[in-house]
Amino acid sequence: MPLPLSPTLGSAELQARLRLHQLPDVGPQHYQRLLQAFGSAEQACRASAQAWRAAGVRAGAHGGLSDPAIEARVDATMRWLEHPGQHLLMLDSPAYPALLAQTDAAPPLLFVAGDPGILERPQLAIVGSRRASRPGMDTAAAFARSLAGGGFVVTSGLALGVDGAAHAGALAVGGLTVGVLGTGLENFYPQRHKRLAEDMIAGGGAVLSEFPLHTPPGPSNFPRRNRIISGLSLGVLVVEASLASGSLITARLAAEQGREVYAIPGSIHHPGAKGCHQLIRDGAVLVESIEHIMQALRGWQQPSLGTATAADAHPLFALLLAAPQSSEALARASGWEITRVLSELTELELQSRVVNEAGRWFARVT
Repeated sequence: MPLPLSPTLGSAELQARLRLHQLPDVGPQHYQRLLQAFGSAEQACRASAQAWRAAGVRAGAHGGLSDPAIEARVDATMRWLEHPGQHLLMLDSPAYPALLAQTDAAPPLLFVAGDPGILERPQLAIVGSRRASRPGMDTAAAFARSLAGGGFVVTSGLALGVDGAAHAGALAVGGLTVGVLGTGLENFYPQRHKRLAEDMIAGGGAVLSEFPLHTPPGPSNFPRRNRIISGLSLGVLVVEASLASGSLITARLAAEQGREVYAIPGSIHHPGAKGCHQLIRDGAVLVESIEHIMQALRGWQQPSLGTATAADAHPLFALLLAAPQSSEALARASGWEITRVLSELTELELQSRVVNEAGRWFARVT
């Protein structure tokens, strides 16, 4: 369950949160348990190992609080955050992406290089094999171009193969794309896509990770990364995947999160098609053209933001159909002043078109 919204954090609380996040035995659920048990990260860091055990967190994790290496990494992260275009989103912040916040074990912290505002826009994930065939790469790029041209943010994992083709396809039409890493942002992997990531950020997109900045690649990191890819997105398109592909993990997570799963079929003789065929047998939508996706997602595209007209076509209402958002996030997405956003939301609320719950506005579809 997400933590309640909190006011702007002071430096001491921010450092305490980073300290807890650096502890190797404190994952997302234990991190939240500590904040809920003690009320703040500062109080959690002052608490005893016995108090941690009583809160349901292994007492052994407490010993890392005195590790000088962890303190050095906290200091390095604070310096990293001083640079333009480098951000930290926390689960109890209105700026945290709403769709991801609704998922189980949502990352308590997200390190973002680029524009964090685009994480509230409608996203569609494209994933597939790292060893994709040339036709598979071309297909991923073509679908990414169409989706980006239709107003969607294309999200993937910046891996070799299908992921890279999807990101590049979105960039080719001036679209926005988000990359989710399985390493820390300061330990970029794979290095071959470092320039691609830089181009994504320069084009208005973003690269993000839940892992501390200098985390190296590890086998368990990438399944964890996959839940973020699916959690940010309205749906996941699998282009080419073997039965052992990590893309099937992403698709399974997407289905568990209530997202749509799309799969492109291939030759029965091609090993890279077997994963997609299995997904289709399991209920994924068989996709042969971009229209099969666009028809299902009609109405989720980023609207043209101009003068408000009828309630059904209202730009803020259209944004809220994509995901619950705070008034601040709506101001960023629309380019309007916050006073205008609040005034327009009040009008929509009086029309019973939107509702406000715990600081987030929801579209009321009738």
